[in-house]
Amino acid sequence: MKTLFQNQHPADIAEQLTALDRKNRNITFYLLSNDSKVEVFSYLDLDIQQEIASSLTDHDLAEVLNNLDPDDRTELFETFPDAMIKHLINLLRPEERSVALNLIGYAEDSIARVMTPNYIQIKEYYTVADVLSHIKKYGARVENLHYIFIVDDNNILIDDLRIEQILLADDSTKVSELMDHNFVALRTTMPVDDAIKEFEKYDRSAIPIVTEKGILVGIVTSDDIMEKMTERDTEDIQKFGGMEELDVSYTRTPILELIKKRAGWLVILFVGEMFTASAMSYYDGELEKAIVLALFVPLIISSGGNSGSQAASLIIRAMALGELKLKDWWYVLVKEVKSGIALGAILGLIGFIRIILWETMGIYDYGEYWLYIALTVSLSLIIIVLWGTLAGALIPFILRKIGFDPATASSPFVATLVDVSGLIIYFSIAATILSGKLL
Repeated sequence: MKTLFQNQHPADIAEQLTALDRKNRNITFYLLSNDSKVEVFSYLDLDIQQEIASSLTDHDLAEVLNNLDPDDRTELFETFPDAMIKHLINLLRPEERSVALNLIGYAEDSIARVMTPNYIQIKEYYTVADVLSHIKKYGARVENLHYIFIVDDNNILIDDLRIEQILLADDSTKVSELMDHNFVALRTTMPVDDAIKEFEKYDRSAIPIVTEKGILVGIVTSDDIMEKMTERDTEDIQKFGGMEELDVSYTRTPILELIKKRAGWLVILFVGEMFTASAMSYYDGELEKAIVLALFVPLIISSGGNSGSQAASLIIRAMALGELKLKDWWYVLVKEVKSGIALGAILGLIGFIRIILWETMGIYDYGEYWLYIALTVSLSLIIIVLWGTLAGALIPFILRKIGFDPATASSPFVATLVDVSGLIIYFSIAATILSGKLL
């Protein structure tokens, strides 16, 4: 038979195999070379693929699956029940397993993308001695031995046990006697961010992953979750710095890609700052009459931007930790109004005292209306710091409400917004207080 198939196209071999009865087809396929198996397998109908896969040893099946095109393998997996899929994924090399999990229908941000199929599962009728024997046989391939998972005959998760419960029990004790049917499990469709919160809530080293029907398909370990937390926090920090998140580490990112990631936000922020120049040009007349006002422009706008950045940092982190929800916006508003007024008053008082000292000590002559200038600066600081604080605190809520990542409310973004609006506030207050005097 091997001689007959020499120099034939895999599609022709597949056609001839299809014409054979099941027994002869399985035997003939088994006799093919490893390379031929992979090529021929991809040309077989799905029902025959499933039949042959069921007849192969794990070693031979692993050889086929690891070398099968990802799309063909995904199509094959979709024909198997969940329990069989779990077994097949366990046969794949780590890199192929990652590809397979990405392609079998789980959403990109779902916890199923992170799960491992290597764990210990047992039945409730096992004795402790049976469990220990099972662990010795399969434990070397398992990532986490802290928990043992109990499934029924349909592979539905019904409970889990800590390893110490097994170790401290008598050998003759049945697993069913140790069970309390009180366990934690995550759905395959659960977003990674929600899964992180579950880990933080239950403080476990591993949590099982089940399908919507409750079938156990994998586990997620605390190490995997820590990696995801690091990725999430890194992305947030990069966004908060005013750039797109990097796809790989900084050291592995090519210079052109790094420029691309940073240029977009820089251009947006630059255009925003152009409005600052436009706002200043709008008040040319006031500046010509009272050039002294220009001295305090950097002081005014930087104070507003700094207060906004502080507030944004606090709120975004509180959101990430789950401390604040969308419904808490009013609580935040009230709290930040109080904070903004207090912080603005502190800076306003310092600014007021500074102008008085410089004038009375002769360090700088602010002119005849120096007291009104001091009042303008201090009042502007109060209002602009309040505005910056509110902007930094509420923009993350607005972004979350419309479906964007709150981390997008980066420090540069908030600072740019407050710069433009702060100038308008400053010159409007100056026009009111200094009207009929310097203006």
